[in-house]
Amino acid sequence: MRTCLVLFCLVIACFSLPAQAKTRLEAAKTAPQIAPPIAPKVLIITMFPPETTPWLEGEHLTTNIQVAGMDMDAPDVRCNAQGLCVITTGIGFANAASTLSALIYSRTFDLRRTYFIIDGIAGVDPEDGTLGSVHWARYAVDATLRHDIDPRQMPADWTTSFVALGAVTPGQKPSHLAGTEIYQLNETLLQKAYGLSRDTPLVDSPRAQAYRQHYEGAVANGSPAVSICDTASADLYWHGSIMAEQVEAWSALVSDGKAHYCTSQMEDNATLTALKRGADAGLVDFNRVALLRAASNFDREGQGQTAADSLAADSGGFAIALTNGYRVGAVVAHAILNEWPAWSKGVPAN
Repeated sequence: MRTCLVLFCLVIACFSLPAQAKTRLEAAKTAPQIAPPIAPKVLIITMFPPETTPWLEGEHLTTNIQVAGMDMDAPDVRCNAQGLCVITTGIGFANAASTLSALIYSRTFDLRRTYFIIDGIAGVDPEDGTLGSVHWARYAVDATLRHDIDPRQMPADWTTSFVALGAVTPGQKPSHLAGTEIYQLNETLLQKAYGLSRDTPLVDSPRAQAYRQHYEGAVANGSPAVSICDTASADLYWHGSIMAEQVEAWSALVSDGKAHYCTSQMEDNATLTALKRGADAGLVDFNRVALLRAASNFDREGQGQTAADSLAADSGGFAIALTNGYRVGAVVAHAILNEWPAWSKGVPAN
């Protein structure tokens, strides 16, 4: 009896197996398919909506991809059919690093061959640029990763309140390093981007032209132009000639004199840290990162002004900086897109 029962069960199992396999096959056919990662050729990184708007208006970015963990005011990555995408991080270090990290580790995107162009506005040293000028950076320096003493309490023989981490007096090199104090961008890509964009027609405005008269020097009073000079990052929106001179000296100190401070902004070292860590994880190519900043204001007061006057002034630089940053960045982005077979392998030699 027991033998018959075993044989009966084996027969039932033999007949049921094909039915189970068929059920699994049908379930596989109806299950949602996982889309392959999106592989942008160029990803533009902006920091807040006014910087994003020229890209949206000029590039027909009609595809919206939501990524968990991005800035609530800009939760979508905007893309077009040519392989150009734009992401808006939010203002400041915390937003920039968090948004880029959310993007990189979402695995929604394959960023291993993507070129990144950071495009934002900035303050500018009047000796190096003017309202509406656009500057590609070789170095990005963190201007606030340091000790500081209120100038009203610092020793009388100090010329600055900036003291490096682990140092005891100004001018000493830092002995405690975070690893994010300074980044150098790929020189080959920098030169290529500058060469492609240096003759880009830039806009100007009567208001900006009038405001430049507060400043001496041919550069400050000249028309907007494209150049190479370095940028300093700080969550603190600082302003004024005393602060500017200290940031310039700080940039030289932490770079052993290599970095020449030109523009000030609030995100880049955080953005570059997220990209560098993505590169360390094999998800990003850090050699494909370029950084431009367009001058929306001078970083210090001019003749007949206080620092407070200058900070509050409407210089006329904001709108033209937004337009010119887009124009310069778009020249490089379009070159990459139009010649992708060459650029996909790395920055072309010619």
